[in-house]
Amino acid sequence: MSIKLRQLEAFYAVGQLGSMTLAAKKLNISQPAVSRLLSSYAESIEFKLFHRQNGKLVPTHDARFLLREVGRLLDSLEHIDEITQNLTSGNAGHLKIACLPGFSTSHMPRVLSDFLTNRPNVTVNLEPDGANRIFEWIISEQYDCGITDVFSDHPAVECEQIPMRTVCIMSEGNILGEKKIITPEDLVNEPMIHSRRDSAFYRKLEEVFTSRNVKINSWIETRQFNSACMLVSEGRGVSIVSEMDAREYESRGLIIRPFNPLITHNLILVRPKHTALSTIASEFIEFFEKSLEPFRLKS
Repeated sequence: MSIKLRQLEAFYAVGQLGSMTLAAKKLNISQPAVSRLLSSYAESIEFKLFHRQNGKLVPTHDARFLLREVGRLLDSLEHIDEITQNLTSGNAGHLKIACLPGFSTSHMPRVLSDFLTNRPNVTVNLEPDGANRIFEWIISEQYDCGITDVFSDHPAVECEQIPMRTVCIMSEGNILGEKKIITPEDLVNEPMIHSRRDSAFYRKLEEVFTSRNVKINSWIETRQFNSACMLVSEGRGVSIVSEMDAREYESRGLIIRPFNPLITHNLILVRPKHTALSTIASEFIEFFEKSLEPFRLKS
């Protein structure tokens, strides 16, 4: 059996588009050429590839299975071509990143700016959204990677949990600033700004306070750590947040103190499991993880 790459490209294009005419346009060849490629491919494998349904060409049962494998093969070949181009053009490429809204306005812009300094030919799509939407994008392989704080065990997603240190923050003039370490007992009468009650981090916070027989003096509930930092820097209450977010607001007069017992905040780095990362995406993920080192909880 002799199978040619152009046959596979024609088969996959028709399978995706349901039309020889549209496939011909995509492949930049004539419609009769697509027809000949399909006919010769069908003869070589000895089973029917398509049947017509409601005016569209629909893959047969066997062809549907074959279509998935051909798609993976073409993706791999495209990846090889992309690696070659990156090596010859100095890391040209397009990077698609999804992240939580707070992250897109705090740590991520600086990381991206530093990463792109010596990569003038790289373009980026940075899309902020909620955790559920980020997972949907990664499952459907629309983005190279995502940064979230919710873990989801899905067979199409590769997840890496990154434990981050947290701290207690307060505004200038708060008497707690005189302490070197803050404990739950110190916060009994302090109005607390905290993450949503349905979040994993709030559950950790509540467990720590409960273990010390201290009730959280809840005042403001917010989804993002950077919102809490902004409110505290304006003199509104205290909060327990990621140290990485807190340092972003230190220049605004935010007082930062260690909190005991330590509560970890997990960042989750997600990427498609069954698609090979581009060279530029692999380099960015490595660069991003290094940027977290100063705030990462060491084991």
